[in-house]
Amino acid sequence: MLTLELGKSKNIPLYQQIYQYIKQEVLTHRLKAGSRLPSKRALAAQLGISTITVENAYGQLMSEGYIYAKLKSGYYVSALENLAPPAPMASAVSKTAQCISSPKGTGIDLSSNSILPQSFPFSIWSRLLRRTMAEKQSLLLTKSPTAGILPLRQAIASHLMSFRGMPVSPAQIIVGAGTEYLYELLIKLIGRDKLYCVEDPGYQKLQHIYRDNGACCISLPIDHKGISVSALGSVACDVLHISPSHHFPTGIITPVSRRYELLAWAASEQRYIIEDDYDTEFRLVGKPIPSLFSIDMSSKVIYMNTFSKSLASTIRISYMVLPQPLLEEFNRRFNYLSSTVSTFEQYTLASFIEQGYFERHINRMRNSYKKLRQLLLRALTSHPEHNRIEILQQASGLYFLLKIHTRLPDAALEDRLRQNGIHLQALQHFYQNRQAAPKHTFVVNYSSITPNDIQKVTDALFKSLK
Repeated sequence: MLTLELGKSKNIPLYQQIYQYIKQEVLTHRLKAGSRLPSKRALAAQLGISTITVENAYGQLMSEGYIYAKLKSGYYVSALENLAPPAPMASAVSKTAQCISSPKGTGIDLSSNSILPQSFPFSIWSRLLRRTMAEKQSLLLTKSPTAGILPLRQAIASHLMSFRGMPVSPAQIIVGAGTEYLYELLIKLIGRDKLYCVEDPGYQKLQHIYRDNGACCISLPIDHKGISVSALGSVACDVLHISPSHHFPTGIITPVSRRYELLAWAASEQRYIIEDDYDTEFRLVGKPIPSLFSIDMSSKVIYMNTFSKSLASTIRISYMVLPQPLLEEFNRRFNYLSSTVSTFEQYTLASFIEQGYFERHINRMRNSYKKLRQLLLRALTSHPEHNRIEILQQASGLYFLLKIHTRLPDAALEDRLRQNGIHLQALQHFYQNRQAAPKHTFVVNYSSITPNDIQKVTDALFKSLK
């Protein structure tokens, strides 16, 4: 039996306290390899908490490899070979203090996809919010349907038709507070017993979301056309999660021939494809790529998008478009759920889209980013030592890949860049299979810099190579 005591008055969530306790017990070998852990229900009863809390803790431990599950048997402690003893508490505190004393904000951050405050249309948004509060008082206090208010879903459907050529019904659109919430709904809808597959390299958070919600998730390699069909055929995948119109972080666009191969794969069995339409609003060269959803004739594609990138990461409004068979199942099983987005924000965003502000905002930001990108690329490629770098995937929206000709290990180069005031991530961080990652290649996110930062970025970069 585990002897932990939960501090319910602490700021640390209960699931994290359980996670930290078991992790410490494993690291100090007080829990031996192969030891069976209490079942979720038994531990929840012992601690007087919900099984969901224990499930979240076990899910995190599994995703990090400290424990594993056996079908119909339970959870067991993993064998951790050559494991070093944990650092003393004083050392941990010291490291924490170092992190606090030198946050990312002290340099130029090229590792995140945040946007500048001046990029958000505060004046328009606040005016629409005030008007919404003045004119829709009774509606604001009316409970939103599970899928979101109809005016917002109608506005999104109209935007998808004009921008992506997707003739969808507002009834197919489900609005939620962030894509993580929508992924959780999909896992419940499609089933935890399915095998979910994601791209490698890719957005690392996806695997955590699937695994923390009790689903089995594996990564599959990509080639120059996107997800590898041969790799897909080698596993019993039920749900494939991809970004065919703009893969992150490589910027690869899946050609139509590969798209039809994937649609044929999905149509042949009870399978689904989740199309993550990441960053497509900011395609800076040519027209937007047609969505996979728009050419799907078998109702097997689930379309996902968010306003977090096009407006601000703190506006937690995302949406998915369900094919008809899944929509019927969703309405039958989940119509009791409350909407996770406030009606105030939903009505304001609906007005923002309906009145053309969203389209104008996207156009303005696209032009601004295009100029910023050109300035940055020009500064890098005109530097006297420009032969030491190579720009890759130049049509990749708000980021591009930078290959650096150096003998330094990626980690050492990241440290040098940080010391010179730049926060930059190597491409290898986005790979599950690190050995497959190209060396000395970095992902440059430029959405949070200004033209005034470009010279600093260029100087710091080439200084780090000396």
